[in-house]
Amino acid sequence: MIAVQGLTKVYGHRTALDAVSFEVPKGEIFGFVGPNGAGKTTTLRILAALLEPTAGRAFVDGADVMRQPDLVHERLGYMPDFFGVYDQLTATEYLDFYAACYRIPRARRTKIAADLLELVGLADRRDQSVDTLSRGLKQRLCLARALVHDPAVLLLDEPASGLDPRARVEMREILKELQRMGKTIVISSHILPELTELCTMIGIIDQGRMRATGPVQEVIRELTSGRRLRIMVMGRRDEALAILKALPSIRTVDMINGAIEAQYEGDDAMAASILQALTAAGISVSGFSQLEGGLEDAFLKATSEDVG
Repeated sequence: MIAVQGLTKVYGHRTALDAVSFEVPKGEIFGFVGPNGAGKTTTLRILAALLEPTAGRAFVDGADVMRQPDLVHERLGYMPDFFGVYDQLTATEYLDFYAACYRIPRARRTKIAADLLELVGLADRRDQSVDTLSRGLKQRLCLARALVHDPAVLLLDEPASGLDPRARVEMREILKELQRMGKTIVISSHILPELTELCTMIGIIDQGRMRATGPVQEVIRELTSGRRLRIMVMGRRDEALAILKALPSIRTVDMINGAIEAQYEGDDAMAASILQALTAAGISVSGFSQLEGGLEDAFLKATSEDVG
């Protein structure tokens, strides 16, 4: 649904994007993360056909953002990192106005507004003035605005920015529902733990360059140093520790909250051989599981590498 090929953007002497490439298949929720100034918003604005790249190409649902901007605008909904609202309008009037901008017939606009307000949990606020809504409710309304023309792709720039924890959970549930409806979603965000739960794919950008992209857990495994095991044994802990430390594949071994945590090099077959070494020595293993690294660890690893 989204294909970015060698995207470059130069402002004067500063390169904001440096040959950025990635793809987002249909129905995925793609988390786009990076430090401030990394190039996230620039990328989203180019994808939304609001900014011309210096070089490279980008496509949204098959439409070229440079050559077919009107088609891109039809197929894409964009929610910027600030919400522009017309305070004197009610929530229904606000959505009706934007639906009219997309030339949706008046007869359909009333139902579209009602359905979208229901979707984002604002049905009971349909007649409320926009300026009386809380920040979280305004964010939901702006998401509804991006959906008035039923786009196939959504670009959301920091959709949970400034929201309290409860409002972030509610926003996350709305986005999951949109994915179930078949939408392809790109989310720029700094709230990494929530992206791990919500996103199916991730892209990490730093200083205008893509550092990693792919399925979330795959990127985490590739970037976090080594793989880790959590091992529970019944007695003979010191002997189990000695056995593990003697294995060439083991890098570190620690006791944490009554369990052994071992970092090792290798694949699943190596993990199986580690378990076999313990059981062959007569160690009673009551628990043996992989510990996945976190997105924060992967992010720090990706953005700390030398870019020269």
